[in-house]
Amino acid sequence: MALERLGASLHEALRKLFRAAVVDEAAVKELIRDVQRALLQADVNVQLVLDISKRIEERALKEKVPPGISRREHVIKVVYEELTRFLGDKPVPLKVEPGKRKVLMLVGIQGSGKTTAAAKLARYFQKRGLKPALICTDTYRPGAFEQLQQLASRINVPVYGDPKSKDPVKIALEGLKQFSDKDIIIVDTAGRHKEEQELIREMKMLEEKIKPDEVMLVIDGTIGQQALVQAKAFNEATSIGSILVTKLDGSARGGGALSAVAATGAPIKFISTGEKIEDIEPFVPSRFVGRLLGMGDIEALVEKVREAEVKVPEKKAKAILSGKFTLTDMYEQFEAMRKMGPFQKILKMLPGMSYNVPEEMLEQAEDKLEKWRVIIQSMTPEERENPKILNASRIRRVARGSGTSEKDVKELLKQYVMMRKMLKTLRRKKHLPFFGKGLPFDVG
Repeated sequence: MALERLGASLHEALRKLFRAAVVDEAAVKELIRDVQRALLQADVNVQLVLDISKRIEERALKEKVPPGISRREHVIKVVYEELTRFLGDKPVPLKVEPGKRKVLMLVGIQGSGKTTAAAKLARYFQKRGLKPALICTDTYRPGAFEQLQQLASRINVPVYGDPKSKDPVKIALEGLKQFSDKDIIIVDTAGRHKEEQELIREMKMLEEKIKPDEVMLVIDGTIGQQALVQAKAFNEATSIGSILVTKLDGSARGGGALSAVAATGAPIKFISTGEKIEDIEPFVPSRFVGRLLGMGDIEALVEKVREAEVKVPEKKAKAILSGKFTLTDMYEQFEAMRKMGPFQKILKMLPGMSYNVPEEMLEQAEDKLEKWRVIIQSMTPEERENPKILNASRIRRVARGSGTSEKDVKELLKQYVMMRKMLKTLRRKKHLPFFGKGLPFDVG
């Protein structure tokens, strides 16, 4: 993602500090210059950059170093804390409870990614065992309801709208009536420009009539510092309770957008970091900055693993523990890993790994994983359960059926043997830490 450029620049600034022979005033000032450059390139407001720099310098040079850590570690801690502070410091979660219906109204400029954000939020809550529903009140944009309907069908979430009606209030009220049994109802409104008074009036009327529990402003992360102007304009028209920043994967100005929005005082509750419907996450400033600086985000990684975990029946688990590991089991592990998302995103959550693995290597690993999945799919159930029967003619047939080469099939079988051996070793040690969470393996 484009924010990686900001992260890579900040990470490099810290690496220079690590390499410095001594951490004196000159080293601290060089670090601050590097941080300033990185933030300005990400379109962070100049005055804000100066304020952050001043606080880092004062704390790094004047604060007493706590016992047990070096000055170098203290300076890095100061940078981490100050970057976290300017992005909002403490996270503000969106609380939704089963059986207690919550109505969330989304507002924003046309083109900010609001409709997609509505579906992403629905998916986010659905994955946490809640019952979401969507309502489309956009009577202006052609195809608005169809777009939301298409997104909702992909995640099996109910949606209400009436393309024939021109009354958004009536649509919203009817939708709320239909979805009385849902936990969270996300109302997608018409995209508007702050100068369009008619649309502003409509937004106010909608809020007045449907009385949402929260109004969430959707901001396009590619607009940089302009996010501040936009957020203030909307806040004057309606009571903005929180903000969702989209398209952080597509712009080098994402840091500017985040910092500008944080300056409004309205909490950023979610960020969207990719095109997939799962690419949304709660905004936790400390964890976000940790990833930017290459410190990782173990909490997010644990959450990803929990979401992707495969439910293995007890009988099957015992069979694997006794050494009966098949290609079907291997396929299920690949599926679990795939659910966790791209390798690049997973590595960003591991301390020290964010910027150390070349992107081409990760892409090759993902391609290989996908190729192996297709190969296993091309096998007969008998071959998957008993790979020993895969002789030369069967390997040729599987290669043809999967559109791969015999060499690829043999490579998969070699990997399978390695995993089987590893399982046996772990079984002897009575320790299977990764079972059900995506087994580690060499994709090189």
